[in-house]
Amino acid sequence: MTTEPTIRVLDAPRCHLGEGPSYDPATDTAWWVDILDRRLFEMPLGEGAGPVRVHDLPFMASYIAAIDGARHLLAGEDGLYVRTPLDGRLTRHCALEDDDPSTRANDGRVHPSGALWIGTMGRDAERGRGAIYHVAGTRVTRLYSGITIPNGIAFSPDGRVGYFVDTMEGVLRRVAVDPATGIPVGEPDTHYHHGDGPGGIDGAAVDADGVIWTARFGAACLDAYSPAGDRIRTVPVPPRQPTCPTFAGRDLDQLLVTSAYEGLDEAERAADPEHGRTLLVGIGARGLLEPAFRLTA
Repeated sequence: MTTEPTIRVLDAPRCHLGEGPSYDPATDTAWWVDILDRRLFEMPLGEGAGPVRVHDLPFMASYIAAIDGARHLLAGEDGLYVRTPLDGRLTRHCALEDDDPSTRANDGRVHPSGALWIGTMGRDAERGRGAIYHVAGTRVTRLYSGITIPNGIAFSPDGRVGYFVDTMEGVLRRVAVDPATGIPVGEPDTHYHHGDGPGGIDGAAVDADGVIWTARFGAACLDAYSPAGDRIRTVPVPPRQPTCPTFAGRDLDQLLVTSAYEGLDEAERAADPEHGRTLLVGIGARGLLEPAFRLTA
């Protein structure tokens, strides 16, 4: 029997373009970014926890991941940065298309090996300007090019399958991956073809059973796809433009979901009361904690 979802709208500022959610189980804290407004959010989730903290950033950041208990990895406009939460200090880890100021980082996810897959795209989502890279330590390898809006990066629990999507194209792809390195070992094929349905496949997270949970930007919902490639569930959410989920909570049984009001005019925002909000959605499934990024290969 499918569990009815529970939805909690977090008491946090709206995001122009919320993205890159992350969860720290040691402190029961949610982290996420607002790409366009250059903000990083930190919010304890437990009962009686303190209010959200908003950290201003010197650049657009699209993704945050754990390194260890004292450091985070931030994907910025021109590279990856190590951030120390204690003082907010940022240290550049490696470059990422720093020779092209017309692109920026977008969706990313750490593979079980500790390597990172990170996407880039044109700042105005110009067709074919994006790519997906594999980052092991400071070694950056381009995996796929000619992508417009890279999203849906996720991995099977055993690290043997990688997923990604070009939101503009609407095809969720899968590829065999070396579980020891996170490097693809074959050519991608179609996992699910969204076709001309409403909205577009955005960020993704995989649960303990290998089900892929995606945000559907523009359609006010989350979708679940089986490892076999079937859409098996759709969960409505309040914001019209959800962007990315990750598993959170002490039992990893909730999805922390960011959203955006990018591109919505005043009337559209009025018709979408929870635009740009960040949510906790109980879906009745247990998730996986995203692995930490390894600073050295």
